[in-house]
Amino acid sequence: MTEADLGADPEADLIARRARLMGPNVPTFYRAPVEIVRGEGVWLWDASGRRYLDCYNNVAHVGHCHPHVVAAIARQAGLLATHTRYLHRGVLDYLERLMATFGHGIAQGIMVCTGSEANDVALRMAQAATGRRGIIATDATYHGNTTAVHALSARRTPVGGHPDHIRFVPAPDGLAPAGGSAAAEAQRLGAAVAAAAADLEAAGHGVAALILCPVFANEGLPAVPRGHLDAAVAAVRGAGGLVIADEVQPGFGRTGSHFWAHDRLGLAPDIVTLGKPMGNGYPVAAVLARPGPMAAFRERTGYFNTFGGNPVAAAAAAAVLDVIEAEGLMAHAARVGAETLARLQALRHPWLRQVRAEGLFFALEFRDEAGAPAGEFVARLVEAMVARGVLLNRVGAGGQILKIRPPMPFGSEHAEILARALAEALAATPPRP
Repeated sequence: MTEADLGADPEADLIARRARLMGPNVPTFYRAPVEIVRGEGVWLWDASGRRYLDCYNNVAHVGHCHPHVVAAIARQAGLLATHTRYLHRGVLDYLERLMATFGHGIAQGIMVCTGSEANDVALRMAQAATGRRGIIATDATYHGNTTAVHALSARRTPVGGHPDHIRFVPAPDGLAPAGGSAAAEAQRLGAAVAAAAADLEAAGHGVAALILCPVFANEGLPAVPRGHLDAAVAAVRGAGGLVIADEVQPGFGRTGSHFWAHDRLGLAPDIVTLGKPMGNGYPVAAVLARPGPMAAFRERTGYFNTFGGNPVAAAAAAAVLDVIEAEGLMAHAARVGAETLARLQALRHPWLRQVRAEGLFFALEFRDEAGAPAGEFVARLVEAMVARGVLLNRVGAGGQILKIRPPMPFGSEHAEILARALAEALAATPPRP
């Protein structure tokens, strides 16, 4: 098929085909969507051969198309690729190895295919273990796409409104903590969780769990010190609930200081969920828990997952751990994260209010002269970066926070490219259109 067959604009043709075949409003990144056809390491190439520095993709955790992971997937797919209701040593070997990275009594796991599935199972597990329905989440979060976890998305109201057994509490604010200090904000969060728990009890639901991302990634990566959640956790446990740590974004060494972000925070979860980075592009995820909640869930539901933890998924996930260990990627994240943070902190713009980081995870918050979220400006800044060959995106309740989350092999030379492109984009993007 030639370009003439596709029409004068192949990109527009692809967009039209998506709408025709997938329905309207199928999400894509960027105002002019990019057709990506190849990846390697921290780089992606589009259909025209243009190369982009990937500063956003935590799916390719150890780098796009890492040869060790690719070989493990191909080798196992050529030997056995089937469902999960046979005995197979691969998944058990993997779970033993994965569990060795955890503390807090986390000792058993359920393998699933996506982070959404993992969080869905985690909610059901907490409900089975406590006999209660109530769930508490932060007010700018995202935990997935199933009916149960979609209900936790405060910005995407389900049809008919949020279910009565869900309560939201204010997320930490990276720029202006409530009460003017992190300590005051921690107490405020604890009081908000206690109030939500009391409200759920009064409504007849009780408290099953508090679910959160330990770095509050979708809330904009606020600077949250160790112990910040102590009061909130005490309120949940006092109401008989469990704590779920969603490690889909910060896990597997991304913070640099700890393999799991909940340990950096001093949080001892009852249930942990994993997803995107786990298979480096192969769909594999997991719910890990203490034996008590796991037994309650298993006895109540008899859950199984046809593809979760199948032999190929287990091989992919094991290969990812191999690479993290062999290439020292957690220590690498700490070193390069600090270098990158210094470069980003050197940037200057009148609306750039704060630069925050956790290892290889960065957030740049922009607000205008009046202190209002500069979401429209950040949206144009993202497009300016794409035009310069750097892929990233934005988060925050007002879309005012530039989110940078590259694959783990991201190095010093890539940090220099990122910072230089950002300096140029900031200079070239007017505050208002």
